[in-house]
Amino acid sequence: MVALLGLVQTLTTPHPVDRYLELVRPMLTVRDMRARIVGVDRSVPGTISLSLRPTRQWDGLRAGQFLQLGVVIDGVRHLRCYSPVNSQHDRRRRLDLTLRVHPHGLVSRYLHEHARPGMIVDLEPASGVFHLPDRRPERVLLISGGSGITPVLSMLRTLVDEGYSGEVVFLHYARSPELVPHHAELAEIAAAHPNIAVELRYPEQDGRGFDHDELVRVAPWFADAQTYLCGPPPLMESVREVYTGADLSERLHTEEFVASTVAVDSAEVDGTTTFSASGVTAENTGTSLLEQAEGAGLRPEFGCRMGICFSCTSVRRSGCTRNLRTGELEADPDQPIQLCVQAAVGDVDIEI
Repeated sequence: MVALLGLVQTLTTPHPVDRYLELVRPMLTVRDMRARIVGVDRSVPGTISLSLRPTRQWDGLRAGQFLQLGVVIDGVRHLRCYSPVNSQHDRRRRLDLTLRVHPHGLVSRYLHEHARPGMIVDLEPASGVFHLPDRRPERVLLISGGSGITPVLSMLRTLVDEGYSGEVVFLHYARSPELVPHHAELAEIAAAHPNIAVELRYPEQDGRGFDHDELVRVAPWFADAQTYLCGPPPLMESVREVYTGADLSERLHTEEFVASTVAVDSAEVDGTTTFSASGVTAENTGTSLLEQAEGAGLRPEFGCRMGICFSCTSVRRSGCTRNLRTGELEADPDQPIQLCVQAAVGDVDIEI
């Protein structure tokens, strides 16, 4: 079979065989993974929930992982990272995604405006290290804010499906009750399972933000638990401070959907970036190489834009770059780097 596929691929060069198959039936693929949208829900303001039926290549996920979803907009394929809310034991061969619609989010706005049952999207396999361990902890604390609810909801659904008997607290922060996705389901889970507590907070209304005292109130056993956190930077920082102060950092597991970067002094920015495969040059600006390439009119592929998915990886042929997350300098030639979290330091040659 492998030899036959290789022969077919040779005969269809220069395009992959899946490019021809999609003209006949978009969901008929040899290697590429795709999904058909089978359900769309826009009932929660500022979000859209999608139910997808993936092709046969989909082999599941671990609770908390993300996947890359691709859509074609004006002839250009755009990839973005989203965390399914499914239990990892879901046997329906369905993927459920809840996406926050960002004001400047190209893909999320496009899907909010155009997604409909029958639409075909591209998929990449689930990945990421933010997931429940194979050996479940005796106690689990799930903390989220805003759209960070999705990976921890996947964890909660998984634990429910497993009949998990340990203590669980699900602590979620939102601006108002109407903005909590799957609100009714969370209430049903808490009512049906005495070992699971769902705590919803609305700081702008009730003034109850996150601090050590709040943590002790909702989960007095937190020091003996494993904690999984995903949310906006202020919440992430508040939780980290509490856990660092209690010397419990090793029990805190995090997933970020906004990149934390090291500030770059404009006085230190000089030199020229050469995108050698395109013959394009640009004066360095101190921004990420991905932003710099886009500003120069190039369209490198990307997904998460924060150093998680590796979609924007390209080769640094020469020169020095700074890691925007750590501030470290890297100068080894002919090395693959992630454009979204690297900035040029002096003259740099990137193979784009």
